[in-house]
Amino acid sequence: MVKQNDRRRFLKGAGGVAGLALLGLHPDVTFSAASGVGSDPFTLGVASGDPLTDQYENASVVLWTRLAPKPLDVGGGMPNETVSVSWQVAEDESFSLGLRQGTTSASPDFAHSVHVEVDGLAPATVYYYRFSYSTYVSPVGRTKTAPVPGSDIAQLSFAFASCQRWDEGFYYAYRHMKDQDLDLVVHLGDYIYENIMPADGGVRNTMVPLACRPEPVTLDQYRLRYALYKTDPDLQAAHARFPWIVTWDDHEVENDYASDYPEGASAPDPSFRTRRTNAYMAYYEHMPVRMGPDMRLYRRLTYGNLAEFNVLDTRQYRSNQMCGDGESPPCEAAWDPSVTMTGPEQERWLLDGLTGSQATWNVIANQVLMAQLDHDTTAAGERYWNDSWDGYPAARQRVLTHIAGLVSQQTLEKPFNVVVITGDWHSSFVNDLKVDFKDRNSPIVATEFVGTSITSNGDSDIYQRYYGPMIPHNPHIKFFDGVHRGYVLCKLDRDRWVTDLLKVSSVTKPTWSVSKDSFVVRSGVPGATAFAPSRVNLPLIVVG
Repeated sequence: MVKQNDRRRFLKGAGGVAGLALLGLHPDVTFSAASGVGSDPFTLGVASGDPLTDQYENASVVLWTRLAPKPLDVGGGMPNETVSVSWQVAEDESFSLGLRQGTTSASPDFAHSVHVEVDGLAPATVYYYRFSYSTYVSPVGRTKTAPVPGSDIAQLSFAFASCQRWDEGFYYAYRHMKDQDLDLVVHLGDYIYENIMPADGGVRNTMVPLACRPEPVTLDQYRLRYALYKTDPDLQAAHARFPWIVTWDDHEVENDYASDYPEGASAPDPSFRTRRTNAYMAYYEHMPVRMGPDMRLYRRLTYGNLAEFNVLDTRQYRSNQMCGDGESPPCEAAWDPSVTMTGPEQERWLLDGLTGSQATWNVIANQVLMAQLDHDTTAAGERYWNDSWDGYPAARQRVLTHIAGLVSQQTLEKPFNVVVITGDWHSSFVNDLKVDFKDRNSPIVATEFVGTSITSNGDSDIYQRYYGPMIPHNPHIKFFDGVHRGYVLCKLDRDRWVTDLLKVSSVTKPTWSVSKDSFVVRSGVPGATAFAPSRVNLPLIVVG
Protein backbone atom coordinates (compact mmCIF):
# COMPACT_ATOMS: atom_id res chain seq x y z
CA MET A 1 0.00 0.00 0.00
CA VAL A 2 1.25 3.46 -0.87
CA LYS A 3 0.15 6.61 0.88
CA GLN A 4 0.85 10.20 -0.11
CA ASN A 5 -0.53 13.25 1.68
CA ASP A 6 -2.06 16.14 -0.18
CA ARG A 7 0.15 19.17 0.41
CA ARG A 8 -2.68 21.56 1.23
CA ARG A 9 -4.06 19.21 3.88
CA PHE A 10 -0.56 18.73 5.27
CA LEU A 11 0.05 22.47 5.55
CA LYS A 12 -3.33 23.05 7.10
CA GLY A 13 -2.54 20.51 9.78
CA ALA A 14 0.91 21.97 10.29
CA GLY A 15 -0.58 25.41 10.82
CA GLY A 16 -2.37 23.91 13.92
CA VAL A 17 34.27 9.41 -4.32
CA ALA A 18 37.31 9.07 -1.60
CA GLY A 19 38.07 12.77 -1.55
CA LEU A 20 34.46 13.75 -1.41
CA ALA A 21 33.78 11.06 1.14
CA LEU A 22 36.54 12.52 3.30
CA LEU A 23 34.79 15.86 3.04
CA GLY A 24 31.59 14.18 4.08
CA LEU A 25 29.80 14.50 0.74
CA HIS A 26 28.07 11.92 -1.39
CA PRO A 27 30.36 11.26 -4.40
CA ASP A 28 27.63 12.24 -6.88
CA VAL A 29 27.02 15.64 -5.32
CA THR A 30 28.21 18.65 -7.27
CA PHE A 31 28.02 22.34 -6.52
CA SER A 32 27.00 23.36 -10.03
CA ALA A 33 23.86 25.42 -10.47
CA ALA A 34 22.95 23.38 -13.55
CA SER A 35 19.75 21.40 -13.26
CA GLY A 36 18.08 18.55 -15.08
CA VAL A 37 17.73 14.82 -14.66
CA GLY A 38 20.74 13.72 -16.69
CA SER A 39 22.48 12.52 -13.53
CA ASP A 40 21.79 10.22 -10.60
CA PRO A 41 18.67 11.43 -8.76
CA PHE A 42 19.36 9.27 -5.68
CA THR A 43 22.09 11.51 -4.22
CA LEU A 44 20.41 11.60 -0.81
CA GLY A 45 20.27 7.84 -0.40
CA VAL A 46 17.44 5.66 0.88
CA ALA A 47 15.94 5.02 4.30
CA SER A 48 13.28 3.02 6.11
CA GLY A 49 11.43 3.62 9.32
CA ASP A 50 8.52 3.08 11.70
CA PRO A 51 8.37 -0.74 11.65
CA LEU A 52 4.89 -1.77 12.81
CA THR A 53 3.28 -5.19 13.17
CA ASP A 54 -0.28 -5.88 14.26
CA GLN A 55 -1.75 -8.82 16.17
CA TYR A 56 -2.67 -10.48 12.86
CA GLU A 57 1.04 -10.77 11.94
CA ASN A 58 0.76 -8.05 9.31
CA ALA A 59 4.04 -6.15 9.31
CA SER A 60 4.68 -2.85 7.58
CA VAL A 61 7.47 -0.35 7.16
CA VAL A 62 7.96 3.06 5.54
CA LEU A 63 10.45 3.26 2.67
CA TRP A 64 11.88 6.66 1.77
CA THR A 65 13.94 8.39 -0.87
CA ARG A 66 14.00 11.77 -2.56
CA LEU A 67 14.79 12.50 -6.20
CA ALA A 68 17.46 15.22 -6.24
CA PRO A 69 20.08 15.06 -9.02
CA LYS A 70 21.26 18.52 -7.89
CA PRO A 71 20.43 18.37 -4.18
CA LEU A 72 22.04 21.69 -3.27
CA ASP A 73 20.00 23.62 -5.81
CA VAL A 74 16.52 24.90 -5.05
CA GLY A 75 14.19 22.28 -6.46
CA GLY A 76 16.85 19.59 -6.32
CA GLY A 77 17.42 19.64 -10.07
CA MET A 78 14.07 18.02 -10.81
CA PRO A 79 11.47 19.38 -13.27
CA ASN A 80 8.45 21.07 -11.75
CA GLU A 81 6.15 18.13 -12.39
CA THR A 82 5.00 14.93 -10.73
CA VAL A 83 6.89 11.83 -11.86
CA SER A 84 6.53 8.09 -11.30
CA VAL A 85 9.01 6.16 -9.19
CA SER A 86 9.22 2.37 -9.00
CA TRP A 87 10.02 0.43 -5.84
CA GLN A 88 10.91 -3.18 -5.02
CA VAL A 89 11.04 -5.12 -1.75
CA ALA A 90 12.47 -8.64 -1.43
CA GLU A 91 13.91 -11.04 1.11
CA ASP A 92 17.36 -11.10 -0.52
CA GLU A 93 19.76 -8.55 -1.97
CA SER A 94 19.43 -10.00 -5.48
CA PHE A 95 15.66 -9.37 -5.33
CA SER A 96 14.77 -12.94 -6.32
CA LEU A 97 12.94 -14.12 -3.15
CA GLY A 98 9.47 -12.90 -2.30
CA LEU A 99 9.68 -9.92 -4.63
CA ARG A 100 7.05 -7.23 -4.22
CA GLN A 101 7.01 -4.14 -6.38
CA GLY A 102 4.96 -1.16 -7.39
CA THR A 103 5.01 2.46 -8.47
CA THR A 104 4.28 5.67 -6.66
CA SER A 105 4.47 9.36 -7.45
CA ALA A 106 7.02 11.99 -6.51
CA SER A 107 5.57 15.48 -6.53
CA PRO A 108 7.31 18.87 -6.48
CA ASP A 109 4.85 19.76 -3.70
CA PHE A 110 6.82 17.37 -1.49
CA ALA A 111 10.28 18.12 -3.00
CA HIS A 112 9.97 14.90 -5.05
CA SER A 113 10.27 12.87 -1.88
CA VAL A 114 8.84 9.35 -1.77
CA HIS A 115 7.14 7.65 1.17
CA VAL A 116 6.01 4.10 0.46
CA GLU A 117 4.18 2.29 3.25
CA VAL A 118 4.58 -1.38 2.41
CA ASP A 119 2.39 -3.75 4.39
CA GLY A 120 1.66 -7.46 4.28
CA LEU A 121 5.25 -8.25 5.23
CA ALA A 122 6.35 -11.02 7.60
CA PRO A 123 7.12 -10.05 11.20
CA ALA A 124 10.69 -9.94 12.54
CA THR A 125 12.13 -10.38 9.06
CA VAL A 126 14.97 -8.68 7.18
CA TYR A 127 14.01 -7.20 3.81
CA TYR A 128 15.89 -5.37 1.10
CA TYR A 129 14.49 -2.53 -0.99
CA ARG A 130 15.37 -0.18 -3.81
CA PHE A 131 13.85 2.48 -6.05
CA SER A 132 14.22 3.29 -9.73
CA TYR A 133 13.52 6.37 -11.79
CA SER A 134 14.25 6.84 -15.49
CA THR A 135 17.40 4.80 -16.14
CA TYR A 136 18.66 5.12 -12.57
CA VAL A 137 18.47 2.64 -9.70
CA SER A 138 18.95 3.67 -6.08
CA PRO A 139 21.33 2.06 -3.61
CA VAL A 140 19.91 -1.05 -1.95
CA GLY A 141 18.57 -0.51 1.52
CA ARG A 142 18.07 -3.08 4.26
CA THR A 143 15.31 -2.98 6.82
CA LYS A 144 13.78 -5.23 9.47
CA THR A 145 10.17 -5.57 10.50
CA ALA A 146 8.95 -5.66 14.10
CA PRO A 147 7.79 -8.85 15.85
CA VAL A 148 4.14 -9.53 16.60
CA PRO A 149 2.94 -7.62 19.69
CA GLY A 150 2.99 -9.87 22.75
CA SER A 151 5.14 -12.55 21.14
CA ASP A 152 8.13 -13.93 23.04
CA ILE A 153 11.28 -12.06 22.07
CA ALA A 154 14.59 -13.19 23.51
CA GLN A 155 16.60 -10.03 22.88
CA LEU A 156 16.67 -6.66 21.17
CA SER A 157 19.55 -4.45 20.09
CA PHE A 158 19.20 -0.83 19.10
CA ALA A 159 21.19 2.40 18.97
CA PHE A 160 20.11 5.94 19.68
CA ALA A 161 21.63 9.23 18.62
CA SER A 162 20.99 12.96 18.39
CA CYS A 163 22.55 16.35 17.66
CA GLN A 164 24.51 16.11 14.42
CA ARG A 165 25.61 19.61 13.47
CA TRP A 166 27.13 19.14 10.00
CA ASP A 167 29.77 21.89 10.10
CA GLU A 168 31.15 20.90 13.53
CA GLY A 169 32.36 17.38 12.78
CA PHE A 170 32.40 14.25 10.67
CA TYR A 171 29.82 11.56 11.21
CA TYR A 172 32.30 8.90 12.38
CA ALA A 173 29.74 7.66 14.89
CA TYR A 174 27.45 6.60 12.06
CA ARG A 175 30.38 4.91 10.31
CA HIS A 176 30.86 2.82 13.43
CA MET A 177 27.13 2.29 13.97
CA LYS A 178 26.48 0.84 10.51
CA ASP A 179 28.73 -2.16 11.30
CA GLN A 180 26.75 -3.15 14.41
CA ASP A 181 24.09 -5.85 14.55
CA LEU A 182 21.00 -3.74 15.30
CA ASP A 183 17.28 -4.17 15.05
CA LEU A 184 16.67 -0.44 14.77
CA VAL A 185 18.01 3.07 15.34
CA VAL A 186 16.24 5.80 17.32
CA HIS A 187 17.04 9.43 16.51
CA LEU A 188 16.02 11.83 19.26
CA GLY A 189 16.23 15.14 17.44
CA ASP A 190 18.46 17.94 16.20
CA TYR A 191 18.88 16.11 12.92
CA ILE A 192 19.73 19.49 11.39
CA TYR A 193 20.74 22.84 12.89
CA GLU A 194 19.29 26.15 11.85
CA ASN A 195 22.55 28.06 12.29
CA ILE A 196 24.00 30.33 9.60
CA MET A 197 26.17 27.90 7.65
CA PRO A 198 29.83 28.98 7.33
CA ALA A 199 30.88 29.43 3.72
CA ASP A 200 33.84 27.07 4.16
CA GLY A 201 31.71 24.31 5.71
CA GLY A 202 33.46 24.66 9.06
CA VAL A 203 35.33 21.52 10.08
CA ARG A 204 34.54 19.88 6.74
CA ASN A 205 36.50 22.55 4.83
CA THR A 206 34.41 22.49 1.66
CA MET A 207 32.67 25.47 0.14
CA VAL A 208 28.95 25.58 0.75
CA PRO A 209 26.69 26.99 -1.99
CA LEU A 210 25.37 30.45 -1.24
CA ALA A 211 21.73 29.32 -1.18
CA CYS A 212 22.52 26.81 1.61
CA ARG A 213 24.12 29.31 3.99
CA PRO A 214 21.33 31.47 5.50
CA GLU A 215 19.50 30.50 8.64
CA PRO A 216 16.49 28.67 7.21
CA VAL A 217 13.08 30.27 7.44
CA THR A 218 11.40 29.39 4.15
CA LEU A 219 10.47 25.91 2.99
CA ASP A 220 13.14 25.95 0.27
CA GLN A 221 15.80 26.93 2.82
CA TYR A 222 14.87 24.08 5.16
CA ARG A 223 14.89 21.68 2.21
CA LEU A 224 18.40 22.79 1.29
CA ARG A 225 19.60 22.33 4.86
CA TYR A 226 18.30 18.75 4.99
CA ALA A 227 19.81 18.04 1.57
CA LEU A 228 23.20 19.33 2.68
CA TYR A 229 23.18 17.13 5.78
CA LYS A 230 21.95 14.10 3.85
CA THR A 231 24.81 14.27 1.35
CA ASP A 232 26.98 12.74 4.07
CA PRO A 233 27.88 9.13 3.10
CA ASP A 234 28.11 7.85 6.70
CA LEU A 235 24.66 9.14 7.54
CA GLN A 236 23.32 7.59 4.34
CA ALA A 237 24.95 4.26 5.18
CA ALA A 238 23.35 4.11 8.64
CA HIS A 239 19.95 4.97 7.18
CA ALA A 240 20.31 2.30 4.49
CA ARG A 241 21.32 -0.39 6.99
CA PHE A 242 18.58 -0.18 9.64
CA PRO A 243 15.02 1.04 10.11
CA TRP A 244 14.91 4.33 12.01
CA ILE A 245 12.42 5.70 14.51
CA VAL A 246 12.76 9.47 14.52
CA THR A 247 11.47 12.45 16.44
CA TRP A 248 12.41 16.11 16.43
CA ASP A 249 13.73 18.56 19.00
CA ASP A 250 14.25 22.30 18.68
CA HIS A 251 16.93 22.82 16.02
CA GLU A 252 14.78 21.30 13.30
CA VAL A 253 12.96 24.64 13.64
CA GLU A 254 14.69 27.11 15.96
CA ASN A 255 16.70 26.90 19.16
CA ASP A 256 14.63 26.48 22.33
CA TYR A 257 11.26 27.22 20.76
CA ALA A 258 8.12 26.15 22.58
CA SER A 259 4.99 25.42 20.55
CA ASP A 260 4.07 28.75 18.87
CA TYR A 261 6.63 30.71 20.89
CA PRO A 262 9.98 31.44 19.25
CA GLU A 263 13.05 31.64 21.43
CA GLY A 264 12.71 34.39 24.03
CA ALA A 265 9.13 35.31 23.16
CA SER A 266 6.46 36.00 25.77
CA ALA A 267 3.57 35.55 23.32
CA PRO A 268 2.81 33.34 20.32
CA ASP A 269 4.12 34.69 17.02
CA PRO A 270 2.09 34.12 13.80
CA SER A 271 5.18 34.60 11.61
CA PHE A 272 7.01 31.98 13.65
CA ARG A 273 4.08 29.61 13.16
CA THR A 274 4.61 29.96 9.40
CA ARG A 275 8.30 29.21 9.86
CA ARG A 276 7.46 26.19 11.98
CA THR A 277 5.08 24.92 9.31
CA ASN A 278 7.88 25.16 6.73
CA ALA A 279 10.27 23.32 9.03
CA TYR A 280 7.79 20.53 9.78
CA MET A 281 7.04 20.11 6.10
CA ALA A 282 10.74 19.76 5.24
CA TYR A 283 11.17 17.30 8.11
CA TYR A 284 8.42 15.07 6.72
CA GLU A 285 9.89 15.30 3.22
CA HIS A 286 13.27 13.99 4.42
CA MET A 287 12.32 11.36 7.01
CA PRO A 288 10.94 7.79 6.79
CA VAL A 289 7.83 8.61 8.84
CA ARG A 290 4.07 8.15 8.58
CA MET A 291 3.35 11.63 9.93
CA GLY A 292 0.21 12.97 8.27
CA PRO A 293 -1.76 16.21 8.03
CA ASP A 294 -2.32 16.46 11.79
CA MET A 295 1.46 16.59 12.26
CA ARG A 296 1.27 14.06 15.11
CA LEU A 297 4.74 12.65 15.66
CA TYR A 298 4.35 10.99 19.06
CA ARG A 299 3.60 7.30 18.66
CA ARG A 300 4.12 3.86 20.13
CA LEU A 301 6.06 0.95 18.58
CA THR A 302 6.07 -2.52 20.13
CA TYR A 303 8.69 -5.27 19.92
CA GLY A 304 6.92 -8.44 21.07
CA ASN A 305 6.55 -8.65 24.83
CA LEU A 306 10.11 -7.45 25.41
CA ALA A 307 10.04 -3.72 24.65
CA GLU A 308 7.65 -0.94 23.86
CA PHE A 309 8.84 2.45 22.61
CA ASN A 310 6.88 5.56 23.57
CA VAL A 311 8.21 8.23 21.22
CA LEU A 312 7.55 11.74 22.54
CA ASP A 313 7.20 15.13 20.90
CA THR A 314 8.17 17.63 23.59
CA ARG A 315 8.24 20.68 21.28
CA GLN A 316 4.99 21.01 19.39
CA TYR A 317 2.58 21.05 22.34
CA ARG A 318 4.58 22.35 25.31
CA SER A 319 3.77 25.45 27.33
CA ASN A 320 6.14 28.37 27.09
CA GLN A 321 8.94 28.32 29.66
CA MET A 322 7.25 29.84 32.71
CA CYS A 323 10.48 30.83 34.48
CA GLY A 324 11.97 32.43 31.37
CA ASP A 325 14.38 31.15 28.77
CA GLY A 326 17.76 29.80 29.78
CA GLU A 327 18.89 29.31 33.36
CA SER A 328 17.13 30.71 36.42
CA PRO A 329 16.10 29.97 40.00
CA PRO A 330 12.86 27.97 40.28
CA CYS A 331 9.60 29.88 40.09
CA GLU A 332 6.15 29.07 41.42
CA ALA A 333 4.50 29.50 38.01
CA ALA A 334 6.21 26.37 36.72
CA TRP A 335 4.22 24.32 39.27
CA ASP A 336 0.88 25.38 37.81
CA PRO A 337 -0.92 22.12 36.88
CA SER A 338 -1.74 23.53 33.46
CA VAL A 339 1.93 23.91 32.54
CA THR A 340 2.85 21.03 30.30
CA MET A 341 5.85 19.63 28.47
CA THR A 342 3.86 17.34 26.19
CA GLY A 343 0.38 18.83 26.05
CA PRO A 344 -2.51 17.21 27.97
CA GLU A 345 -3.49 14.76 25.22
CA GLN A 346 0.02 13.38 24.74
CA GLU A 347 0.54 13.15 28.50
CA ARG A 348 -2.63 11.06 28.89
CA TRP A 349 -1.54 8.92 25.94
CA LEU A 350 1.83 8.29 27.61
CA LEU A 351 0.46 7.45 31.05
CA ASP A 352 -2.32 5.25 29.67
CA GLY A 353 0.18 3.45 27.46
CA LEU A 354 2.49 2.73 30.38
CA THR A 355 -0.44 1.44 32.43
CA GLY A 356 -1.57 -0.92 29.68
CA SER A 357 1.87 -2.11 28.63
CA GLN A 358 2.62 -5.84 28.64
CA ALA A 359 6.31 -5.28 27.81
CA THR A 360 9.20 -6.04 30.15
CA TRP A 361 10.96 -2.82 29.12
CA ASN A 362 9.06 0.41 28.57
CA VAL A 363 11.17 2.93 26.70
CA ILE A 364 10.39 6.63 26.72
CA ALA A 365 12.18 8.21 23.75
CA ASN A 366 12.55 11.77 24.93
CA GLN A 367 14.30 14.90 23.68
CA VAL A 368 15.52 16.82 26.75
CA LEU A 369 16.96 15.95 30.17
CA MET A 370 14.29 14.49 32.42
CA ALA A 371 16.39 14.21 35.58
CA GLN A 372 16.80 17.26 37.76
CA LEU A 373 20.09 19.10 37.30
CA ASP A 374 20.66 21.80 39.88
CA HIS A 375 23.16 24.24 38.39
CA ASP A 376 23.87 25.94 41.71
CA THR A 377 26.98 24.53 43.39
CA THR A 378 26.22 26.09 46.77
CA ALA A 379 24.30 24.35 49.50
CA ALA A 380 21.52 26.92 49.67
CA GLY A 381 20.80 27.90 46.08
CA GLU A 382 18.92 26.35 43.19
CA ARG A 383 19.22 27.13 39.48
CA TYR A 384 17.75 25.16 36.60
CA TRP A 385 17.76 25.07 32.80
CA ASN A 386 14.19 25.88 31.87
CA ASP A 387 14.15 24.32 28.40
CA SER A 388 14.52 20.85 29.96
CA TRP A 389 12.03 19.04 32.23
CA ASP A 390 13.45 21.17 35.07
CA GLY A 391 11.39 24.02 33.61
CA TYR A 392 8.26 21.85 33.85
CA PRO A 393 8.54 20.28 37.32
CA ALA A 394 4.82 19.64 37.84
CA ALA A 395 4.54 17.83 34.53
CA ARG A 396 7.62 15.74 35.35
CA GLN A 397 6.28 14.89 38.78
CA ARG A 398 3.00 13.70 37.30
CA VAL A 399 4.85 11.35 34.94
CA LEU A 400 7.27 10.02 37.56
CA THR A 401 4.55 9.61 40.19
CA HIS A 402 2.56 7.54 37.72
CA ILE A 403 5.61 5.39 36.98
CA ALA A 404 6.26 4.99 40.71
CA GLY A 405 2.75 3.62 41.16
CA LEU A 406 3.26 1.07 38.41
CA VAL A 407 6.66 0.03 39.79
CA SER A 408 5.11 -0.52 43.23
CA GLN A 409 2.64 -2.99 41.69
CA GLN A 410 5.23 -5.10 39.86
CA THR A 411 5.74 -8.75 40.72
CA LEU A 412 8.53 -11.24 40.13
CA GLU A 413 6.40 -12.79 37.40
CA LYS A 414 5.65 -9.43 35.80
CA PRO A 415 8.35 -6.83 36.37
CA PHE A 416 7.73 -3.26 35.24
CA ASN A 417 10.72 -1.32 33.94
CA VAL A 418 10.94 2.19 32.52
CA VAL A 419 14.07 3.43 30.78
CA VAL A 420 14.19 6.97 29.41
CA ILE A 421 16.50 7.61 26.47
CA THR A 422 17.41 11.24 25.90
CA GLY A 423 19.40 13.45 23.53
CA ASP A 424 20.00 17.20 23.31
CA TRP A 425 22.76 17.76 25.89
CA HIS A 426 25.93 16.97 23.86
CA SER A 427 27.04 15.02 26.92
CA SER A 428 26.52 11.56 28.40
CA PHE A 429 24.58 11.07 31.64
CA VAL A 430 23.32 8.06 33.57
CA ASN A 431 20.57 9.21 35.93
CA ASP A 432 18.36 7.71 38.60
CA LEU A 433 14.85 9.11 38.21
CA LYS A 434 12.89 9.85 41.39
CA VAL A 435 9.64 11.51 42.32
CA ASP A 436 11.58 13.74 44.73
CA PHE A 437 15.14 14.47 43.61
CA LYS A 438 15.89 16.47 46.75
CA ASP A 439 15.29 13.46 49.00
CA ARG A 440 18.22 11.03 48.91
CA ASN A 441 15.90 8.37 50.33
CA SER A 442 13.27 8.84 47.66
CA PRO A 443 13.06 5.52 45.78
CA ILE A 444 14.42 5.17 42.28
CA VAL A 445 11.54 4.59 39.87
CA ALA A 446 13.28 4.59 36.47
CA THR A 447 16.63 5.05 34.72
CA GLU A 448 17.62 7.71 32.22
CA PHE A 449 20.43 7.31 29.69
CA VAL A 450 21.43 10.55 27.98
CA GLY A 451 23.47 10.19 24.82
CA THR A 452 26.09 12.67 23.70
CA SER A 453 25.96 14.35 20.31
CA ILE A 454 27.03 12.81 17.02
CA THR A 455 29.11 15.94 16.26
CA SER A 456 27.64 19.05 17.90
CA ASN A 457 30.28 21.06 19.81
CA GLY A 458 33.00 19.20 17.90
CA ASP A 459 35.95 18.17 20.06
CA SER A 460 35.28 20.88 22.63
CA ASP A 461 35.15 20.00 26.33
CA ILE A 462 33.00 23.05 27.13
CA TYR A 463 30.25 21.00 28.75
CA GLN A 464 32.71 19.08 30.90
CA ARG A 465 33.94 22.37 32.28
CA TYR A 466 30.44 23.78 32.64
CA TYR A 467 28.45 20.86 34.03
CA GLY A 468 31.31 18.98 35.71
CA PRO A 469 31.32 21.03 38.94
CA MET A 470 27.55 20.58 39.27
CA ILE A 471 27.50 16.78 39.23
CA PRO A 472 28.58 16.17 42.87
CA HIS A 473 25.61 18.32 43.95
CA ASN A 474 23.20 16.07 42.07
CA PRO A 475 23.74 12.61 43.65
CA HIS A 476 21.11 10.93 41.46
CA ILE A 477 23.44 11.50 38.49
CA LYS A 478 25.57 8.36 38.48
CA PHE A 479 27.79 9.17 35.49
CA PHE A 480 28.67 12.21 33.41
CA ASP A 481 30.99 12.79 30.43
CA GLY A 482 30.93 16.19 28.74
CA VAL A 483 34.01 15.66 26.56
CA HIS A 484 33.21 13.05 23.94
CA ARG A 485 30.89 12.77 20.95
CA GLY A 486 29.37 9.46 19.84
CA TYR A 487 26.19 7.40 20.19
CA VAL A 488 24.55 4.86 22.49
CA LEU A 489 24.13 1.11 21.98
CA CYS A 490 21.49 -0.75 24.00
CA LYS A 491 21.11 -4.54 24.28
CA LEU A 492 18.26 -5.96 26.31
CA ASP A 493 16.77 -9.32 27.17
CA ARG A 494 14.28 -10.53 29.72
CA ASP A 495 16.67 -10.11 32.65
CA ARG A 496 18.79 -7.05 31.95
CA TRP A 497 19.41 -3.96 29.86
CA VAL A 498 23.03 -3.17 28.95
CA THR A 499 23.92 0.31 27.68
CA ASP A 500 27.23 1.12 26.00
CA LEU A 501 27.99 4.84 25.84
CA LEU A 502 30.19 4.75 22.74
CA LYS A 503 32.67 7.61 22.52
CA VAL A 504 34.52 8.80 19.43
CA SER A 505 37.98 10.18 20.25
CA SER A 506 37.64 12.99 17.69
CA VAL A 507 35.11 14.20 15.16
CA THR A 508 37.46 16.73 13.54
CA LYS A 509 40.61 14.69 12.84
CA PRO A 510 41.25 12.12 10.09
CA THR A 511 42.04 9.34 12.58
CA TRP A 512 39.85 8.31 15.45
CA SER A 513 39.09 5.50 17.85
CA VAL A 514 36.07 4.38 19.84
CA SER A 515 35.84 3.49 23.53
CA LYS A 516 32.89 2.93 25.80
CA ASP A 517 31.44 3.16 29.25
CA SER A 518 28.92 0.45 30.02
CA PHE A 519 26.03 0.22 32.48
CA VAL A 520 23.43 -2.39 33.30
CA VAL A 521 19.86 -2.22 34.60
CA ARG A 522 18.48 -5.41 36.12
CA SER A 523 14.84 -6.14 35.36
CA GLY A 524 12.66 -5.26 38.33
CA VAL A 525 15.38 -3.14 39.95
CA PRO A 526 15.29 0.51 38.81
CA GLY A 527 18.65 2.23 38.54
CA ALA A 528 21.83 1.56 36.58
CA THR A 529 25.16 0.25 37.79
CA ALA A 530 28.54 0.25 36.07
CA PHE A 531 29.00 -2.88 34.01
CA ALA A 532 32.57 -4.23 34.27
CA PRO A 533 34.72 -3.76 32.41
CA SER A 534 33.35 -0.22 32.27
CA ARG A 535 35.93 0.99 29.78
CA VAL A 536 36.86 -1.02 26.72
CA ASN A 537 39.15 0.38 24.05
CA LEU A 538 38.18 -0.69 20.56
CA PRO A 539 40.59 -0.94 17.61
CA LEU A 540 41.80 2.29 16.07
CA ILE A 541 39.97 3.12 12.87
CA VAL A 542 41.99 5.08 10.32
CA VAL A 543 40.13 7.35 7.94
CA GLY A 544 41.24 8.33 4.47
